[in-house]
Amino acid sequence: MKFTAEDWPKVQVSALAALLMVVVGAATLYAANRFRDAAEQARTVALAQRSEADGKLRRVREEESEIKNKSLLFNSLQERGMIGEEPRLEWIELLKDIRDRHRLLDLRYELSPQRPLDSGEVGDFAFYLSSMKLELKLLHEEDLSRFLADLRQQAKALIRINRCHVERLPAGAEERAGGRANLLAECDVDWLTARETGRKHPPDDNRSAGR
Repeated sequence: MKFTAEDWPKVQVSALAALLMVVVGAATLYAANRFRDAAEQARTVALAQRSEADGKLRRVREEESEIKNKSLLFNSLQERGMIGEEPRLEWIELLKDIRDRHRLLDLRYELSPQRPLDSGEVGDFAFYLSSMKLELKLLHEEDLSRFLADLRQQAKALIRINRCHVERLPAGAEERAGGRANLLAECDVDWLTARETGRKHPPDDNRSAGR
């Protein structure tokens, strides 16, 4: 079948319609691609904004948790009387009170100068310790356990027992009104206190000894 000039008027409308459809289709495809790119860009921006918002919310929660933990730590330390200058006189009175309460036969102590804890600062607090050498004469080993338990519960400090050595005394050792001492206990004890870092002062270089 031949296509002649006479046939053009017959197919002109159809050809124009077909061309229009191609143009419309191309325009639609172009618009769809632009819409898809815009939607993808909007999605990327939305994800970035959401990630930023999640990050801010996470930081806020972390800060709230940190503040809460610091508050709990502060309250706990404050309740124990651990914050501030160490109350050495109160510690000595406590030792004597526990000794008298449990009727211990003898108690000697030597409290060394205060020094910063090796681990340094923790949060808003700086920790310090004072080492003490304790020497107790006992009737029974339970006397030492009760003494240390009371010390940990009542001291205005965190008590850390580093070492305790107990040995039996020879027969004929010194006797007191409460009976004859059977055991000699020697302990190394650390008294730990804390100060807020904004209020730190150099530790007191004093040494206490007594009995």
